[in-house]
Amino acid sequence: MPAIATLARIYVDDLDAALPTFTALAGEPPQLRFGYRGLELARVGGFLLIAGPPEALAPYRDTHATVLVGSLDEILDSGTVLDGPNKVPTGRNATLRHPGGAVVEYVEFASA
Repeated sequence: MPAIATLARIYVDDLDAALPTFTALAGEPPQLRFGYRGLELARVGGFLLIAGPPEALAPYRDTHATVLVGSLDEILDSGTVLDGPNKVPTGRNATLRHPGGAVVEYVEFASA
Protein backbone atom coordinates (compact mmCIF):
# COMPACT_ATOMS: atom_id res chain seq x y z
CA MET A 1 0.00 0.00 0.00
CA PRO A 2 1.72 3.20 -1.11
CA ALA A 3 1.59 6.21 1.18
CA ILE A 4 -0.61 9.12 0.17
CA ALA A 5 1.53 11.54 2.19
CA THR A 6 4.09 11.48 4.98
CA LEU A 7 3.99 14.16 7.67
CA ALA A 8 6.94 15.20 9.80
CA ARG A 9 5.83 15.22 13.44
CA ILE A 10 6.88 18.42 15.20
CA TYR A 11 6.29 18.63 18.95
CA VAL A 12 5.76 22.23 20.12
CA ASP A 13 5.06 23.93 23.44
CA ASP A 14 2.40 26.30 22.09
CA LEU A 15 0.50 25.53 18.88
CA ASP A 16 -0.70 29.10 18.32
CA ALA A 17 2.85 30.45 18.72
CA ALA A 18 4.26 27.81 16.32
CA LEU A 19 1.68 28.17 13.54
CA PRO A 20 3.02 31.38 11.94
CA THR A 21 6.52 29.90 11.49
CA PHE A 22 5.28 26.65 9.97
CA THR A 23 2.69 28.45 7.84
CA ALA A 24 5.53 30.52 6.38
CA LEU A 25 7.72 27.43 5.88
CA ALA A 26 4.95 25.48 4.18
CA GLY A 27 3.71 28.48 2.20
CA GLU A 28 0.12 27.67 3.10
CA PRO A 29 -2.28 27.94 6.04
CA PRO A 30 -3.17 24.99 8.28
CA GLN A 31 -5.36 22.49 6.43
CA LEU A 32 -6.58 20.81 9.58
CA ARG A 33 -6.69 21.57 13.30
CA PHE A 34 -8.19 19.37 16.02
CA GLY A 35 -7.87 18.05 19.56
CA TYR A 36 -7.17 14.43 20.52
CA ARG A 37 -6.38 12.80 23.89
CA GLY A 38 -5.40 16.07 25.57
CA LEU A 39 -3.35 17.28 22.60
CA GLU A 40 -3.80 20.02 20.02
CA LEU A 41 -2.79 19.10 16.46
CA ALA A 42 -2.53 20.99 13.19
CA ARG A 43 -1.46 19.91 9.72
CA VAL A 44 0.45 22.58 7.85
CA GLY A 45 1.84 21.39 4.53
CA GLY A 46 4.06 18.40 5.26
CA PHE A 47 4.17 19.08 9.00
CA LEU A 48 2.00 17.69 11.79
CA LEU A 49 2.35 20.05 14.74
CA ILE A 50 1.52 18.48 18.10
CA ALA A 51 1.19 20.45 21.34
CA GLY A 52 0.17 19.51 24.84
CA PRO A 53 1.36 19.04 28.39
CA PRO A 54 4.33 16.68 28.88
CA GLU A 55 2.19 13.88 30.31
CA ALA A 56 -0.16 13.95 27.29
CA LEU A 57 2.77 14.06 24.82
CA ALA A 58 4.80 11.29 26.48
CA PRO A 59 3.06 8.31 24.78
CA TYR A 60 3.63 9.84 21.32
CA ARG A 61 7.20 11.14 21.42
CA ASP A 62 8.73 7.87 20.14
CA THR A 63 6.60 7.98 16.97
CA HIS A 64 8.80 9.04 14.05
CA ALA A 65 6.23 10.09 11.43
CA THR A 66 2.57 10.10 10.47
CA VAL A 67 1.74 8.42 7.16
CA LEU A 68 -1.59 8.90 5.40
CA VAL A 69 -2.84 5.74 3.69
CA GLY A 70 -5.85 4.78 1.63
CA SER A 71 -6.52 1.64 3.68
CA LEU A 72 -5.40 1.14 7.26
CA ASP A 73 -6.32 -2.54 7.09
CA GLU A 74 -3.72 -3.14 4.36
CA ILE A 75 -0.85 -1.86 6.52
CA LEU A 76 -1.63 -3.61 9.82
CA ASP A 77 0.37 -6.74 9.07
CA SER A 78 3.56 -4.83 8.15
CA GLY A 79 4.71 -4.50 11.77
CA THR A 80 3.71 -4.91 15.40
CA VAL A 81 0.60 -2.92 16.27
CA LEU A 82 1.36 -0.78 19.33
CA ASP A 83 -1.92 1.16 19.40
CA GLY A 84 -5.16 0.89 17.48
CA PRO A 85 -6.87 0.73 15.20
CA ASN A 86 -8.72 3.64 16.79
CA LYS A 87 -11.45 6.00 15.69
CA VAL A 88 -9.92 9.48 15.61
CA PRO A 89 -11.31 12.90 14.61
CA THR A 90 -9.97 12.42 11.06
CA GLY A 91 -10.99 8.77 10.54
CA ARG A 92 -8.95 5.81 11.86
CA ASN A 93 -5.36 5.40 12.99
CA ALA A 94 -2.92 2.81 14.26
CA THR A 95 0.68 2.99 15.42
CA LEU A 96 3.08 0.23 14.36
CA ARG A 97 6.67 -0.71 15.17
CA HIS A 98 8.35 -2.01 12.03
CA PRO A 99 11.30 -4.38 11.69
CA GLY A 100 14.36 -2.24 12.34
CA GLY A 101 12.59 -0.26 15.07
CA ALA A 102 10.80 2.58 13.26
CA VAL A 103 7.55 3.60 14.98
CA VAL A 104 5.00 5.07 12.57
CA GLU A 105 1.44 6.29 12.96
CA TYR A 106 -0.83 5.47 10.00
CA VAL A 107 -4.01 7.43 9.35
CA GLU A 108 -6.87 6.52 7.04
CA PHE A 109 -9.03 9.61 6.55
CA ALA A 110 -12.79 9.18 6.81
CA SER A 111 -14.68 9.53 3.55
CA ALA A 112 -16.20 12.96 3.05
